[in-house]
Amino acid sequence: MARQPRLSLPGYPHHVIQRGNNKQAIFATAADYRRLLELLEENAKKFDVALHAYVLMSNHFHLLATPQTADGLTKMMQALGRSYVRYFNDTQKRSGTLWEGRFKSTLIQTERYLLACMAYIDLNPVRAGLVAQPQDYPWSSHLHYLGARPDRLITPHALFWALGNTPFDREAAYAELVQSGLNPVQQAAITQATLSGWALGEADFVADLQKRTERRLAKVGAGRPFSVNKPANK
Repeated sequence: MARQPRLSLPGYPHHVIQRGNNKQAIFATAADYRRLLELLEENAKKFDVALHAYVLMSNHFHLLATPQTADGLTKMMQALGRSYVRYFNDTQKRSGTLWEGRFKSTLIQTERYLLACMAYIDLNPVRAGLVAQPQDYPWSSHLHYLGARPDRLITPHALFWALGNTPFDREAAYAELVQSGLNPVQQAAITQATLSGWALGEADFVADLQKRTERRLAKVGAGRPFSVNKPANK
């Protein structure tokens, strides 16, 4: 069966996962993490992609990003992947592929899932048992949203700005949201949608989105909605 074309539409947030081939490590030193972030910043600007959140794990990474053009996300990921593989192969004296095929992604319904997806990304190191708290992990955008470390890669989404009227209010509200975590249904929905490439949203959102593309957007139907307990001060 021929694989479906990638679902990517401008103006919508996309959750992206890129894995190492056969689950191999894609970073060997701290300099490698820094280099990938440098390349990500360079190519996000070049291809007009707003990066809202990220986490770099030992053998994969997650992004939450909104492209402004139909092919911006794909071009960014292709350029990032090629440049980083050249760098990594040169520094590690290796050759061959580094990635597990093409990156995985899903388009998400902004109002329903964007903040949940940000929390999902920030909690990845905690789920992996690397740290007890997301703020203890250095290779993610979480510290930026807590006001602890400015990160020039990040373009906060309007939903983050709506969490409070002051930086302190927004940071406290977001910290509470992440600490509340995701239940297993929420976590599974985000993971499955991203790995399968189906759109993640309520039935009416997916139905309206389907009018914009001939590509099938869901396996059986629109995904069931789930809620995230957001703090009251928004």
